[in-house]
This record gives sequence, structure tokens and C-alpha cells, in this order.
Amino acid sequence: MRHIISLLMENETGALSRVAGLFSARGYNIESLTVAPTEDTTMSRMTIVTHGSDEVIEQINKQLNKLVDVIAVMDLSDGEHIERELMLLKVRAEGDAREEFKRITDIFRGRIIDVSGTSYTIELTGSGSKLDNFLKAIDHDLIIETVRTGASGIGCGERILKL
Repeated sequence: MRHIISLLMENETGALSRVAGLFSARGYNIESLTVAPTEDTTMSRMTIVTHGSDEVIEQINKQLNKLVDVIAVMDLSDGEHIERELMLLKVRAEGDAREEFKRITDIFRGRIIDVSGTSYTIELTGSGSKLDNFLKAIDHDLIIETVRTGASGIGCGERILKL
């Protein structure tokens, strides 16, 4: 099962390496990883997307909590949460394809952020499935380059990750 694990950690050199090393040493795969400083510049928030049984995820959470740099851990998948991903997509856009890309981008509430004589760069945010559906809706042969951030998430309502 897919899990989104969010953690607060000290914003220190090597902290990311220690978390990634924990996954690597135990043979767990990281599907995506995002990390950035929080409103408190001494802390960073890391979001890890991984797959595993409930037992594997429980083990991951226990191991993360043992790391000195980790302050708090929350499995966002255990409750209501909001997740978003950013995708930048460069496509060949010539002739009739230009109008078609404008139409599909509007339908998916994306934005064309760069235009050249032969290409568009499209920005799209949403759930991973929304981004996957956008990719299915366009001609795959016209894709030049794709960049995706991976999921970032936050708990709904009063569900927060704090000290």
C-alpha cells in the first residue's frame, strides 16, 4: 500500500543522508522525496512516498523516530490529508497541436509558462493521478521532457505535525 510519511527534522548537514540511508540499508524504496525548510528555519519538513505493508511502514516509522535529527513523524495516509505534486512538461507544439495543448491544459487547470516557435512548457499541479491522467490525454510522442516533484502533503483541519 502507498504511504505518505511526513517528518520534521533538524535543518542540519547530513540529516537527509541519514534518512535516505535508513531506507537504503533496509531495502525500502523511496518513490518520491521532497524536503525544504519550515517557518522555523532550524527545522525542515520532509515528505516521503513509499510502498509497503502496515508492518513495514510501522517499522519505517519506528526507525525514523530513532534518528537523532528527526523531531516528529506522521503517516499522512492514516487520516485525512491534502497532497499535491508539481509537473513541468515540455511538449512539441506546432500547427494544430498548439491549440490542442491550450485546450487540454485549460481543462486540467494547468498553465502554459513558456512558449517558443516549436514548443510549450506546461505547469500542472494536483494529485499524482491527475498528472498521470493529463499525460494519458496527450500524444506521448510529443513529449520532449517531463519533471515531477513528487508528493507534498499536509493533514486536514486540526491534524498537524508539530513539536
